[in-house]
Amino acid sequence: MVKHWKSLFAAGVLAVTSVQAHPADQSELIKRGEYLAIAGDCGACHTEEGKAPFSGGHAITSPLGTIFSTNITPSKSAGIGNYSEAQFAAALRKGIRGDGSQLYPAMPYTAYARLTDEDVAALYAYFMHGVQPVDAKPEATALPFPFNLRFSMAAWNLLFADSKVYQPDATQTDEWNRGAYLVQGLTHCSTCHTPRNILMAEQQKKNLQGASLGTWYAPDITAATLQGEPRWTQKMLADYLATGHADNGATAGGPMLEAIDKSFSRMTPEDLQAIATYLLPADRAANKSVTVKGLTPVQGNDIPQALAGLSEGEQLYRDNCASCHNLSGQGLNGLPALQHHPVLAKPTADNVAMAILQGVWPEKGQGMIGFSSSLNDQQIAAVTNYVMQDIGHSQVQISAERVKTLRAGGETSPLMLLSRIGMAAAGVALILALLWLRKKRRA
Repeated sequence: MVKHWKSLFAAGVLAVTSVQAHPADQSELIKRGEYLAIAGDCGACHTEEGKAPFSGGHAITSPLGTIFSTNITPSKSAGIGNYSEAQFAAALRKGIRGDGSQLYPAMPYTAYARLTDEDVAALYAYFMHGVQPVDAKPEATALPFPFNLRFSMAAWNLLFADSKVYQPDATQTDEWNRGAYLVQGLTHCSTCHTPRNILMAEQQKKNLQGASLGTWYAPDITAATLQGEPRWTQKMLADYLATGHADNGATAGGPMLEAIDKSFSRMTPEDLQAIATYLLPADRAANKSVTVKGLTPVQGNDIPQALAGLSEGEQLYRDNCASCHNLSGQGLNGLPALQHHPVLAKPTADNVAMAILQGVWPEKGQGMIGFSSSLNDQQIAAVTNYVMQDIGHSQVQISAERVKTLRAGGETSPLMLLSRIGMAAAGVALILALLWLRKKRRA
């Protein structure tokens, strides 16, 4: 009897604790949902510059065509105002809209599937009660055939989507588990940093091992690579996510800079440290000293002869880059050094070329102008190769043809052609089968 009473008492305590673990006030729940929306970087896709927050219309370039983000304000005519919490959860975790149709995986529901029920409820509260409704429908997505058939995504989901909520690893610390939950779910790091197969699904065996985004390259962020050269520490990673800069010389650009500006820099230091702990569990301080070797000064009458011997890339670098990065890439007047910059150790020169083409403009701090309008493809390739090889001591090169592709927005996906060939083959097979049946019946 006593044992039974103790069991009931324990169950009661657990029940009370569970209830108290939830935000007691609706405003607190909304506030938590807002933070989760920031961590999930929802605004990056669903807020177009110059328009109301979360009203959609942002054009997302994909290998299959342009996908326009939807209005996720609580508007009942143009947004998600009629969604129940269950419908909201289905869209978030399974890619199923309120009307039952499928979302394209440009919406990272394959990662958001990891979110807990509590976080989904907080996000629902924020979007329903913390966001102003906007009764404006953005441009509809119209991918070419056969990708305009949204029901085909159901088959894709069966093959590649995993709808399991994150389960903590009991052998790891709370901080590590928090980092894993964020990286695998809310911050959806794998959607950029994991290579994809021909059907555009993430290759799980190569999780976080680096991938081309068409133009920019999302580098390998596995622990083995982060512990290589240039070496990262947990503090460097956390600082990089907070500011876009790290003590090993790393500076963010492209989509990562946007993610830092709009999401990571607005997250708590505790969450950034948790992410760093998960990505780099064995933290080793970088004690290796770096010696920066400058160029030999050229003096007097030797100048014309010395300049005549410069390569095209070095001449372009001196004319366009040295005033900010110094002659040998040491950095100047607080601007970042190129010597020993982690981007020069990547297996591709795409990010260097993209930075030269588009520039790098953080929301705060100094930026770099782009040279797409002043340098042609051959010149961009030449200065990129000079920076990679002569300053970065890398064997990686880039061609003018690759620069042309980057300037145009990246390579087109073969999936469109393959799908149409497959459908044509299926059509021919069906016709042949019908002819065979007809012939058999006549016989």
